[in-house]
Amino acid sequence: MTRLEDIAIEADNIIITGHKRPDGDCIGACIATYHYLSKVYPEKNIEVYLENMPSRFLFLDPLMEIVSTVLPKVQPGLFIAFDCSSPDMLGMAITLFNNSKMTVCIDHHTSNKGYAEKNIIDTQASSTCEVLYGLMDNGIICKKTAEALYTGIAFDSGIFSYSNTSKKTMEIAGNLMEKGIPFWEDIDKCFYQRTYTQTQLLGRTLLTSMLLMEGKCIVATITRRMMEFYGATLDDVEGIIEQLRITKGVEVAVLLYETGKQEYKASLRSNKYIDVSKIAKYFGGGGHVKAAGFTMRGSVYDVINNITEHIEMQL
Repeated sequence: MTRLEDIAIEADNIIITGHKRPDGDCIGACIATYHYLSKVYPEKNIEVYLENMPSRFLFLDPLMEIVSTVLPKVQPGLFIAFDCSSPDMLGMAITLFNNSKMTVCIDHHTSNKGYAEKNIIDTQASSTCEVLYGLMDNGIICKKTAEALYTGIAFDSGIFSYSNTSKKTMEIAGNLMEKGIPFWEDIDKCFYQRTYTQTQLLGRTLLTSMLLMEGKCIVATITRRMMEFYGATLDDVEGIIEQLRITKGVEVAVLLYETGKQEYKASLRSNKYIDVSKIAKYFGGGGHVKAAGFTMRGSVYDVINNITEHIEMQL
């Protein structure tokens, strides 16, 4: 069985990173790996690079002593990419990937074709953190490692409510809870607590929503003008798509976020039978069966029409 410590045994300089706009699963995997490898190999130089660190995950690294948003300058002996389905999603870290002696990708996305030298991909897992747990020795996992892993699993499983949650997922979560982590506080911080700005943006976005396809699809749009009005950042958009998804009678939720002139980031969520990953792949994106995303150019009406056409095909 492959172990994380075996992967890292020969490298002196290790770079840990994930995809652009990192989410809870990506961040949790990176921080958990840092704590784990630092315990096994205290003599090695281990660095975590992420494009940014959303405020709601700062409890995992409150002083920003682990995660750096500045690209490292070292020559990596080992480059580990987490939760990243393709090399273009690495952002600025692609230069480190290309110059590393050894590259490893650990992921659970169905769209990941395996672009690193060593690829550990389990598409049946709830999260990358669940895959990562399988590479660790439970006896070595400390409280901080466990907290990061639990956060990632909870994030990508929708607090264990998505259909990707398995018996194995729950057993792993239970093992991590036994490490004494404050899981109830962490779930509050990640999923339920909102700033006043986030509450305002959520309310305004819900007001823009509209039901299509006899109520089976809900679409909402966040414009740059809305973001500027509330002084909101990209972090404040997190969680809104879930509020759309749980609308009674809805099968697919679509959230459009304006990123530029006639350019939108589309986030899709489904409840039962629509495979939104197929839609995302068609438009050059990726993700999971019930959660996916991509970027599309055009007017908001063009974008909505293109997306709903593919939803209708599956309906």
